[in-house]
Amino acid sequence: MDGHLLEVKGLSITFTQYERGLRRVSLPVIRDLGVTVDRGEMVAVIGSSGSGKSLLAHAVMGILPYNASAEGEIRYQGEILTEKRKKALRGRELVLVPQSVSYLDPLMRVGEQVKNGRKGRKWEEACRRVLGSYGLGPETESLYPFQLSGGMTRRVLISTAVMENPRLVIADEPTPGLHPEAAKRVLGHFREMTEAGAGVLLITHDLNLALQTADRVVVLYAGTAVEETDSRAFCREETLYHPYTRALYRAMPEHGFKSEPGSQPYVKELPSGCPYRPRCAMAGPECAGPVPLRKTDRGWVRCVRKEGEA
Repeated sequence: MDGHLLEVKGLSITFTQYERGLRRVSLPVIRDLGVTVDRGEMVAVIGSSGSGKSLLAHAVMGILPYNASAEGEIRYQGEILTEKRKKALRGRELVLVPQSVSYLDPLMRVGEQVKNGRKGRKWEEACRRVLGSYGLGPETESLYPFQLSGGMTRRVLISTAVMENPRLVIADEPTPGLHPEAAKRVLGHFREMTEAGAGVLLITHDLNLALQTADRVVVLYAGTAVEETDSRAFCREETLYHPYTRALYRAMPEHGFKSEPGSQPYVKELPSGCPYRPRCAMAGPECAGPVPLRKTDRGWVRCVRKEGEA
């Protein structure tokens, strides 16, 4: 089948809030976001807390909060992903592995949740096989969520996704609180899904971990995607083109663990033009205006600087 498995174009998400009684305020939390995922590919969306990463997952799955409105285009297998189609595919072909372990029912045993209420020997055997593939023995089926360790809970959440034989998996911060080796194993399980033909959209703040498994990386800053590149570009700073992406590179432990001064702006305090402009040592007056996407030799960048232009 031609085309991308998932294609998000021009996605903008706005929250509506009321201040001081009836004063209505619109908060643009994501602006003009684009990302694609192909079959057999893992794409990581990287960003710090508050950058809007999880909202991308919720928009694709059709579970945005009631006070959020979305514009743009989301296509799945070439067709527009309408709300009706999202509802029909959600939990079947489109599966979310959430960041919160509270998605598991605390009053239901693990086995029943992995089988999703389905009965019969066929589903019992499938449940045992899937759990076993993630290092969880048959005894896990009779446990309740509170009896699981953090790593076991993550693997159970992945097992519930795999049981549906999904085509697109969205993993929203699947490794918080896990030991590095356990986190690496969890992402290894997602890599196995891509090898089986599924597409995986990984949403995470852990750049080091993502680079070990993802094929491509989309860098998000204050609700704006500033660069997309392949994972190999992070081998050298010179092959990264946005100043924020380069700052992430320098902040990695093996590159000196250097942090940039300043912080990501709150949505109500966004500057004009590039959101990274107040922190960027290379910013000029032109950065305060519209900043279009430019193609690079490895993807694209949203920056007026001319380095890496294809």
